[in-house]
Amino acid sequence: MNAVNWLKKRWLSAGVEEGDTLLLHSNIMRTLGVLRRNAYEPSANAILESFIQSVEEQGTLVFPLFNFDFMSGVQFDIRTSKSHMGALTEEARNHPNAVRTGHPIYSFCAIGKHASKFEGLDNVSGYGADSPFAMLRELDGKIAVLDIVENGSMTFHHHIEEMMLVNYRYMKYFEGDYIDSTGLKTKKSYSIYVRDLESKVETNIEPIGEKLWEASIYKGDRPNTETGLRIASANKV
Repeated sequence: MNAVNWLKKRWLSAGVEEGDTLLLHSNIMRTLGVLRRNAYEPSANAILESFIQSVEEQGTLVFPLFNFDFMSGVQFDIRTSKSHMGALTEEARNHPNAVRTGHPIYSFCAIGKHASKFEGLDNVSGYGADSPFAMLRELDGKIAVLDIVENGSMTFHHHIEEMMLVNYRYMKYFEGDYIDSTGLKTKKSYSIYVRDLESKVETNIEPIGEKLWEASIYKGDRPNTETGLRIASANKV
């Protein structure tokens, strides 16, 4: 059995299913070590391919390519700006079948059956009703998290906050140089529903994660145990 098939068995045991539309947040360091200890060559490519094969041809994988440089005035190029979300997301961004969404801070790439639904998506609001988070709900997709605690992974909670118009966040706009898929450079403006820092609002969503486990909405394994992969229906969340 090769590394891809070995990993595929792990993901299926954690609850990944054929045909899933799966948003995957990941820290692959422990998985790379597990591969090495089981005499497999550790690589981000093998991990990516194992997830692609787990959802099969009818499935879709979505990866966060979040990059926060635009907020500091750095030019965004949808063709080349790198993900800040780890090696697996960069591997996905460079996959020949990947399509990338347009928000310069909270962009995603999609690979698989429904990738075309994400292609050309240029949502103004990072978390809003025009975002890939909303698209995930529309497709009755799932959220998977590999070896990351709640606070470090579940950006979907911020989508919920924006949909509920919580009063401890507000809409903030960022403008900067933007290069699109054709190479055209323009000035563009995008928004994020940010925390009210003056009111000393802090993010602590670990208790929400525990409620999701208690309600059996999370399936699979907790971070750094067994497969390390937990999965939840976005609409159930």
